[in-house]
Amino acid sequence: MAQLDGWLADPRCPWQCSAVRRPRQSLLRRRRLSHRARVATSALAAVAISVATASAGVGPATPAGAAPAKNQASAMTSAIQKVMRQNSIPGAIVGVWQKGAAPYVKAFGVRNKATGQPMAANLHMRIGSETKTFTVTALLQLVDQKKVGLDDPISKYVSGVPDGDAITLRELAEMRSGLMSYTASDTWGQQFVADPERQWTPQELLPYSFSQPLLFVPGTNFNYSNTNTVLLGLVVEKASGQTLSTYITQHILKPEHLGHTVFPDSAAFPSLHAQGYTNQTADGQVANSTGWNPSWGWAAGAMISTLSDLRTWAKDVATGTLLTPATQRQREKFIPVPAMAPATYGLALFDINGWIGHNGSLPGYQSLTVYLPAQQTTMVVLLNTDINPPNQELSTLIGRAITTVITPRHIFYFSSAVQTSPSTTTTSAPSAP
Repeated sequence: MAQLDGWLADPRCPWQCSAVRRPRQSLLRRRRLSHRARVATSALAAVAISVATASAGVGPATPAGAAPAKNQASAMTSAIQKVMRQNSIPGAIVGVWQKGAAPYVKAFGVRNKATGQPMAANLHMRIGSETKTFTVTALLQLVDQKKVGLDDPISKYVSGVPDGDAITLRELAEMRSGLMSYTASDTWGQQFVADPERQWTPQELLPYSFSQPLLFVPGTNFNYSNTNTVLLGLVVEKASGQTLSTYITQHILKPEHLGHTVFPDSAAFPSLHAQGYTNQTADGQVANSTGWNPSWGWAAGAMISTLSDLRTWAKDVATGTLLTPATQRQREKFIPVPAMAPATYGLALFDINGWIGHNGSLPGYQSLTVYLPAQQTTMVVLLNTDINPPNQELSTLIGRAITTVITPRHIFYFSSAVQTSPSTTTTSAPSAP
């Protein structure tokens, strides 16, 4: 709207975690900045070489209107290749799992433009604002444990938040606090592009938001903001007595058996990974951002994962495996966001034509992890670039191409207006049902 990082990264993609580019703005910011600041501020805000053969046998479970089973895999491959060719995407990893069908798992293009080494389906990738789904799941587990309440004010856990007595944890999770995203600060953007390898702490990030007035009265509008999720990360730490990375590892990654997913505390990157390419640089030129430090994203966008782990997470986060049914129902109170139609946003989850999940974007990488309960279908996309065409998001373009083939009654897309940065988008939203 995250993204999203990006709504984020945060659609326009409000749910992403990206850092802005030149004419191409990331999910986290809509407004035009000076060249240097724009390049980094939407932050935070995923040709083909097949490494895993996808079977075309879908059988009688093929959704109405979808391509016939024998043609579906080849149609997906052609559609993905077309998007990659039109947008100069170096590499992609794609997985689609449908009930009654053999998995479709393919790697396309290259992991390293300099060497030409092909992409592989088992590589680690940065997932940007998909991190928000883990942070808010941690928060909701603490709700189930009665250690926090969704309607508690943030001032109960974190001091110094503007209007903190009026902003609730629920409003932070559903992006309705009114707090500006720190990644929307020109000053922060200039510092980011000047030193993308800098290690940031939450306490260093928040003042860029707190120094600005609220965008609206809490609970009355929608504005995708990384500030919200960073604050929720601090709540998790205070209520649990553990660091956020430790809590997520022990209470989410281990129970879910997500052994290839990590919450780094630095620029560390598991050895098997793709190189990432971005133009969110001081001069707007394309750079290799693989070693850039994602600590500025922290609870809103720092995590790393793989295709196989995200396949598991897609269904489990969408169906509430780690939460009580009552708390999952709270999470799924999706609120319409008119400027981002047809997307609606819940507690760090979106619902787009029935697809539930989140996307992510940060310099050099994009991702999309979604589940369609109506057809028990999972889709994961991982890319090693975040260089978007104007008013579009690469992961959304691929998601739309795939779903046009496999679920034509549930196409994943945002309108072109939604494909810019949500971090500075203020949109009226009705009260949660």
